Amino acid sequence: MRKQDIAARLARKARLSRAAAADRLDRLVHDILAELKKGNPVPLPGLGTFTPGERVGFEFDGRKSAKGSRRDGKR
Repeated sequence: MRKQDIAARLARKARLSRAAAADRLDRLVHDILAELKKGNPVPLPGLGTFTPGERVGFEFDGRKSAKGSRRDGKR
């Protein structure tokens, strides 16, 4: 799911414009990242807790992240 998909769904559910929903989503992500950078965990009920830690590469659908390698060892 892309950011614009989440913003569109938020706009429908909260009866907001897409621009307002995208702005709220940006602020939420910014606030979460700011707390993690301070070293604080961020609990999100129903989803779990984001905890600060070392930056690690990750992968979705076989694509590698900027800091990681593919799971199969290929670059």
